[in-house]
Amino acid sequence: MLEDCFYVIGMMSGTSLDGIDLVYTKFEKDNFTNFQIIHSDTISYTNEWRNTLQEAIHYSPSKLKELDVLYGDLIGGVINNFIEKKIIDKVDFIASHGHTIIHQPDKGITLQIGNGQTIANKTGIKVVCDFRLQDVRLGGQGAPLVPIGDKLLFADYEYCVNLGGFANLSFEEKGKRIAYDICPVNIVLNFYARKLGVEYDNKGRLALKGELNEKLLGKLNALSFYNKKPPKSLGLEWVQENIFPLIDKEEQNVSVILRTFTEHAAIHIGKQLKKNTKVLYTGGGVFNTFLMERIEFYTKQRVVLREKQLIEYKEALIFAFLGVLRIENQVNCLSSVTGAREDHSSGVIFRKEDN
Repeated sequence: MLEDCFYVIGMMSGTSLDGIDLVYTKFEKDNFTNFQIIHSDTISYTNEWRNTLQEAIHYSPSKLKELDVLYGDLIGGVINNFIEKKIIDKVDFIASHGHTIIHQPDKGITLQIGNGQTIANKTGIKVVCDFRLQDVRLGGQGAPLVPIGDKLLFADYEYCVNLGGFANLSFEEKGKRIAYDICPVNIVLNFYARKLGVEYDNKGRLALKGELNEKLLGKLNALSFYNKKPPKSLGLEWVQENIFPLIDKEEQNVSVILRTFTEHAAIHIGKQLKKNTKVLYTGGGVFNTFLMERIEFYTKQRVVLREKQLIEYKEALIFAFLGVLRIENQVNCLSSVTGAREDHSSGVIFRKEDN
């Protein structure tokens, strides 16, 4: 059975800076839909690393190059610990998303740090990484990348919605996979929750204490991004330029901010979903009970949740799957999703260097 399957460690770090998500997965070579998450874990960032990743957008090119290697070394060490802790004895390769620092596809720029050669050298295992750059060079958004996994692994759902740093969704339309970022979610909610000394708004309880600021809500809803047609994607830069200044000008009370932004997110998520459809919800935002209640309010249908492991680790799972497709030289990037000139197989492969 070992030879009939790919055994892969998938790594994902999202914009909400929760930590490094790791999965140890297996995919049947003859039928990728037969997959299993065998082990999973999230390694939280130290305050020092979180601050560095938040500030890195302002770094010089030489400092970013240095950070790329340092972060690759961090990932390599985290994966070595994961392998030891879970007693993993077979890994065909590591598929690493890295961590996005810069994402400006309209300028032809995207940067995910986590140097693949460094990870390969540290772990002694083959690495597939840098999944976005080729797509941007082909004129695409370089995001979202998860929809190929939605299409091939979760075809029985009409919509796949991920609630992470940003909310995004994917669905089939006229025989094509369509996907795009909807709005920021945890990247904003966590930022303000931290002002109250907590990592996140547990179950949305802090938001529940706040009143709705209708004026702020109206201004958030009026942002031009929401009128853009897909393909479209969001990055930290957009939030720093458009969301934070607007919120800080209009409101100082954190509970009011959390209440209002939760409503804002729920409105825009709800707008995307047709009634009476089967929706797969994943990502950390799913555990925000109040947010999910507001989404139910706007979609007019009950949210049905899958098992906790899939909710938490679907993105890391799909990056492992993107690695499988790249190793097999199969399409893992859809032009209908990203706007690139063509479908393609994206990702750079690294092997341990001989000393």
